[in-house]
Amino acid sequence: MRDLFRSRGKRRWFRALEFDAWLDSTLYEGGQSLGRNYERLVIFMRRFRVHGFSRALAEIASESATLGVAGLLVLLAFALPAFDAVKKDWRSQGEYAVTFLDRYGNVIGRRGVLQDSTVQLADIPDNFIKALLSTEDRRFFDHFGIDIIGTLRAISEDARAGGVVQGGSSLTQQLAKNVFLSNERTLERKIKEAYLALWLEANLSKREILTLYLNRAYMGGGTFGVAAAADFYFGKKVQDLSLAECAMLAGLFKAPTKYAPHINLPAARARANDVLSNMVQAGFMTEGQVIGARLNPATPVQRTESSSPDYFLDWAFDEVKKNVTGTQKVLIARTTIDMRLQKAAEAAIESSLREKGEAYDVKQAAMVSMEPDGSVRAMVGGRDYGESTFNRAVNALRQPGSSFKPYVYATALEQGMTPATPIVDAPITIGNWSPQNFEHTYMGHINLKTGLTHSINTVAVRLSTMTGRQPIADLAKRMGVATPIRVTRSLPLGTSEVSVLDQATGYSVFANGGFRITPHALIDVRTPDGKIVWNAGKDLPAPVRVLKPSTVLGMVDMMHNVVENGTARRAHLPGINAAGKTGTAQDYRDAWFCGYTGNYVTTVWFGNDNYKKMNRMTGGTLPAETWQKYMRVAHAYVEIKPLPGLAPPSDAREDAATANASMPALNGGEQIGVARLPAPLVGTLGQMEQQFRRAARTPPPLREAALQLPTAD
Repeated sequence: MRDLFRSRGKRRWFRALEFDAWLDSTLYEGGQSLGRNYERLVIFMRRFRVHGFSRALAEIASESATLGVAGLLVLLAFALPAFDAVKKDWRSQGEYAVTFLDRYGNVIGRRGVLQDSTVQLADIPDNFIKALLSTEDRRFFDHFGIDIIGTLRAISEDARAGGVVQGGSSLTQQLAKNVFLSNERTLERKIKEAYLALWLEANLSKREILTLYLNRAYMGGGTFGVAAAADFYFGKKVQDLSLAECAMLAGLFKAPTKYAPHINLPAARARANDVLSNMVQAGFMTEGQVIGARLNPATPVQRTESSSPDYFLDWAFDEVKKNVTGTQKVLIARTTIDMRLQKAAEAAIESSLREKGEAYDVKQAAMVSMEPDGSVRAMVGGRDYGESTFNRAVNALRQPGSSFKPYVYATALEQGMTPATPIVDAPITIGNWSPQNFEHTYMGHINLKTGLTHSINTVAVRLSTMTGRQPIADLAKRMGVATPIRVTRSLPLGTSEVSVLDQATGYSVFANGGFRITPHALIDVRTPDGKIVWNAGKDLPAPVRVLKPSTVLGMVDMMHNVVENGTARRAHLPGINAAGKTGTAQDYRDAWFCGYTGNYVTTVWFGNDNYKKMNRMTGGTLPAETWQKYMRVAHAYVEIKPLPGLAPPSDAREDAATANASMPALNGGEQIGVARLPAPLVGTLGQMEQQFRRAARTPPPLREAALQLPTAD
């Protein structure tokens, strides 16, 4: 047995030696083979060796390719959130046809795509397709969703002109924006638009993209799609359009309101002439073929010019799509807007920009005015909807500056302080940051009321160190600021961006006695046969108390003093108690006044779309003046409601009526009387709570005019 085990052990030993020898020889031969192959590769690559200038170009091209791929991956990371929209039923999400009424039942406009007005590409005249492509996207059938040549040409033309004179977006990019994105002018939106255009090109044919674009594009006059526009402007089916009419409609895509023929016929005809020139330059037609259209330009059917609250309608349309579900797409929405106040808001913004815009070097403004229950009565999203449909009242995020400070002071009062609480106005340093007061002076020992009245920066910062910055952000959110707030050391000075609607919503809590409300554009939504599918009184969240009664009284007292004796004296309303706060962002890039009375909460913003610095404009100058212009008109013919804790002036009604005695009657000659408004918020805060809950649910009576609406088609 011992010999047997010895023989087996020797065999295992020899096998191990054999495996070791095989492994060594294999590795050696593999290394030799790898070396020979590498040498062959080196000899082969020497044929492509470059020197001097050629090598520099090769290195640049190689690095550019590497960095380009990395950049595309980074941009894709920014664009990924936009792709959530393609998971939804995006083909039908825009197929609403909504007729909008004001709060009294008068028709004010339409939005949406009529389901029976969509057309196939074969039904659209060849002249219209040529007019569209020659003007908007000549290489539509050649590019992959992004027209690189067209983009470079647009950049060159814009640089030569010193401004934006030519767009570089392809039709596919424009469709991506119309279907999935907003009109916000930001780099992030352009990145998303580019990637979504690639997605559309990968999933749809060129004919499908063109058909969707022609049926979804906004054409002015509340119409969407070329078929609806042909009927609205010329009373024709799209198949019957002449060359001159095709050119005029094709010119609308650039700026539908600016070139709408029923509003500005000379501008529409000039634009149509440019379209005809584009058709000749693109080689689609000859000059002889278009001369007849030049000599006999299109004439639209006669329509009464109406002032449509387009920014508000866009927001209201989004609210319909967000709140109304179901298969019924043809709807009638009764909104909260008051056209008397809307016209007053537009007039106040425009007159301020015309009178002082050049002196302050400011080009844009926005305003939101609502009742303390959240019913938006007026909205101005920019100076000219024809030039830009981007709604600066809802979608623009700008630094609020000192108009954010009421949230800081409200947090302090919630934690037990009072307007009389002493505090020191003196230099303060947090880490390496030392905030300064506006005039670089300090008042020493003061109280909170004085600090807010004079908008002292060091006091707001010192308060934030006492209360904590996160509680301030949390309170602003509870009060209705929907935009996420960045919690930084400079938070109390208003460096975290918000929207105009955010500020109006937040300030409404002070005006209504301490309740968070939901800003809303809709009273109810009905089908054409009268069935209610959404109602504000039933479907809106109930008001929620977010501030203590003592906090409300203290804040109203302090903010009233801002208007009477502080930075907002230009917002003073004769005979009416008003409260509010001014705000000026860093380097004079944004200027605000957010104020309220017992009747209305109104926020005004001035600034430039490109964030260019204004000429030392503060919130206490043009914003406060514009607010006062509007609010004097807004309070005419209405019962003046008190603010919590402030006794209403005895002559309030008389002064408010005198402020604009020449204001024309609206709505068919009928003055807007106090009987149409909810009961005023009066009495103790406990009584106000009950009254507010009732008033927030009580819309004004619907006029009989609403029963005689035009049909949805």
